[in-house]
Amino acid sequence: MVLMRSLLGAKKILGAATGKRETLAAPKGFLAVYVGESQKKRYVVPISYLSQPSFQALLSKSEEVFGFDHPMGGLTIPCPEDTFISVTSQFQ
Repeated sequence: MVLMRSLLGAKKILGAATGKRETLAAPKGFLAVYVGESQKKRYVVPISYLSQPSFQALLSKSEEVFGFDHPMGGLTIPCPEDTFISVTSQFQ
């Protein structure tokens, strides 16, 4: 999968916010997550990622750190952005 910040030519949507808190709803079939250790970026990923073991590992880490109280108001994954990109780029 190719990570895209633009919808032009993208087979799957994966967009990042500009650092401002986003309140936009994710499109049907997608899930918004906030990724990063200090500065959080918003990504929109297909819900099919939820069945991937490596994505589930990221979610487990999120649960350990935040429980059900996510600081961004949405699911927050506390890992470096490059790790998130590396993990999600494996999904086809």
